Amino acid sequence: MMAWSTRRLAQLAGTTIKTIRHYHAIGLLEEPSRAGNGYKQYETAHLVRLLQIARLRELGMPLADIAELETSGETFTQTLRTLDAQLAESIARSQHLRAEIAELLEHHAEADVPAGFASVADALTPADRAIVMISERLFDEQGMEDLREIAAEHQEADHAFNALPADADEEEIDAVAADLAPVLRTIHEEHPGTRNPPLGPERRSTLPDLIQVVAELYNPAQVEVLRRAYVLARQAGADDGGARSDVGATPDPGDQAGG
Repeated sequence: MMAWSTRRLAQLAGTTIKTIRHYHAIGLLEEPSRAGNGYKQYETAHLVRLLQIARLRELGMPLADIAELETSGETFTQTLRTLDAQLAESIARSQHLRAEIAELLEHHAEADVPAGFASVADALTPADRAIVMISERLFDEQGMEDLREIAAEHQEADHAFNALPADADEEEIDAVAADLAPVLRTIHEEHPGTRNPPLGPERRSTLPDLIQVVAELYNPAQVEVLRRAYVLARQAGADDGGARSDVGATPDPGDQAGG
């Protein structure tokens, strides 16, 4: 009976000697018998096994799963169903990423624009984009959805706020805060979850981090505007009887950031 060397077996199977040795090491391929001179003697069964492994690898099955398939008692059909589900999840993820990339390309957005914000990126300052990126790590899913809608629909007082210098006087700060307050009140009415930072249950402890971020990204006058605007928005809501009992718990970015 004719036997093959390791090199010849590798050529027939379309693989490498190193791969064959690895399969031996992890138990996927049985060791062959040896000739009197010590050389391995591979037979047809070894070639068939290598081709079988190659086919399963083409289907996307990891080597560990191939080894487990023979010991778990799971049928090949069951394994294929599991593999198909994994591929479907991977395809869905790839499609989602392609959609994100398409949006970034369409709006010529930069790398610091988070998912879902490309269409409004031009209206966001670098500080705004940084806040959104960090919020994506801290906010819950509904909080990020609210933030996307707010960025798209509420830019009424953005210009004055963005242009406010760090050394703005009290009159300038009061004026910008007065313009921003009704915007904040409208946002709170349309998105009740924004009355307090929409942090997920496991992220409540990150509120001080969020406050620190606001204090570092915006200048002192802007932080003071946010503080006063929140106070004015709450007062207006209370005067109209529309404020919730917990509105007073809304974080005050100015006071808290200042320690």
